[in-house]
Amino acid sequence: MDQLDREIVRLLQQDATLSARELGDAVGLTATPCWRRVKALEDAGVIVARVALVDPASVNLGVTALVNIRTNDHGPDWIERFQSACDSFPEIVEAYRTSGDIDYTLKVMVASIEAYDVFYKRLIAAVDLYDVRSIFVMEEMKRTTALPLDGFGV
Repeated sequence: MDQLDREIVRLLQQDATLSARELGDAVGLTATPCWRRVKALEDAGVIVARVALVDPASVNLGVTALVNIRTNDHGPDWIERFQSACDSFPEIVEAYRTSGDIDYTLKVMVASIEAYDVFYKRLIAAVDLYDVRSIFVMEEMKRTTALPLDGFGV
């Protein structure tokens, strides 16, 4: 990726609805070469999707929980069951295998504490877990989907 590609990606991270002409105007290209660059970035897997970001409150998802999970079983069968469980729960919007004392961290979004309790009971019924600790988000201080592109080895 050269500097023009980085600028195109930066702009698309802010607004994926920009047309090739609008992008081109912003980076100093005409629409066709700009479109070719976007297409090449998509083909290379740099741009993996263009999506609409939805305000969670507007769809009644007022509770966010960070769920820390520890397990005693790290075998391939357990991992497959856990992955399948994560995939089957739409409430899980992010899932990470982590280092340190916590094996996995999930970001879960639900309508209420009661809805979280229903989710929790379904989760522990789906896969054996050693320890589950839930942290409820009181205030979202920063949320972005934009990746840093300048000055970080890119």
